[in-house]
Amino acid sequence: MALLKVKFNQKKRVKLAQGLWLMNWFSVFAGILVFSMGLFLKIELRKRSEVMDNSESHFVPNSLILMGILSCAFNGFAGKICYDSLDPAKFAKWKPLLKPYLALCFFFNILIFFVALICFLMRGSLESTLAQGLKNGMKFYRDTDTPGRCFMKKTIDMLQIEFKCCGNNGFKDWFEIQWISNRYLDFSSKEVKDRIKSNVDGRYLVDGVPFSCCNPSSPRPCIQYQVTNNSAHYSYDYQTEELNLWRRGCREALLHYYSSMMSSMGAVVLLVWLFEMAVMVGLRLLHTSLESIANPEDPECESEGWILENSLKDTLKSMLESLKKIGKFNQVEADAEGAEGEEGGKTPAITTVS
Repeated sequence: MALLKVKFNQKKRVKLAQGLWLMNWFSVFAGILVFSMGLFLKIELRKRSEVMDNSESHFVPNSLILMGILSCAFNGFAGKICYDSLDPAKFAKWKPLLKPYLALCFFFNILIFFVALICFLMRGSLESTLAQGLKNGMKFYRDTDTPGRCFMKKTIDMLQIEFKCCGNNGFKDWFEIQWISNRYLDFSSKEVKDRIKSNVDGRYLVDGVPFSCCNPSSPRPCIQYQVTNNSAHYSYDYQTEELNLWRRGCREALLHYYSSMMSSMGAVVLLVWLFEMAVMVGLRLLHTSLESIANPEDPECESEGWILENSLKDTLKSMLESLKKIGKFNQVEADAEGAEGEEGGKTPAITTVS
């Protein structure tokens, strides 16, 4: 028994073809939207590529761009088929291509669904990329004279100001690295010498943070240096005081920004996938309803359309049998080639008569 069998007359077939033509052009615009989202995400990731450890995070935007292009191509082609299906003479040239095209549509829809899932599942990979990238970026903050790294100070400062964050996980991350360049240290100063000697790696570590960590909304002047030294500031206790520094780490801020963006895009791609599935089902009904016309010379006669010619169970069974036959055929061919090789390897014995 056919799956989702529907009876059609000429009027219904025309309405279906016209509706599908319109839906395909809506899908083209949806493809442009998906392409634009991928492009926007790629630009946003590239803006902050200096604080990302690798290029794995670009898999999502690249996939969205590819899906957008394919969606425009597939649906533009389907729109042409639906338009020509109103004319039997024009539709005749598309008949041999419809089955392969529907098979391609099926795999294309699987890919769209996969890309939508990836948009929701990339958070873990993105988190590790940002954590390592920010850690490296903070190490190079002081290298304002080193070619290739001289821009890192500006990048980190602009990032902390824009996203209202400080450090990787928090402001205390700055206490563990030397973020002040040796160029601006007075090595004749006893304080500088003592700080460098007290550190195993010979780094100048301070309990201070860059100016970009300061929260301008705070009524108190920014306590940027000696953050943990209560006696250095009047009426101050760093453990109980609401510090005038950004509390949130930049990893969390960036992760929230990109995750929410990709989740929204994933929801849009899921809607596009549902729409594409509806278009594919409609196109299959149109294809089968046109093929099952009993008398092609009488376009007004009734016909039947369906999704699958047999039930889902029977279709899966026949597919498995076909795969088994292909497997057996390949095995027989391999055995035959092996037998030929063995025969070729045997050399006939030559008897010499003296």
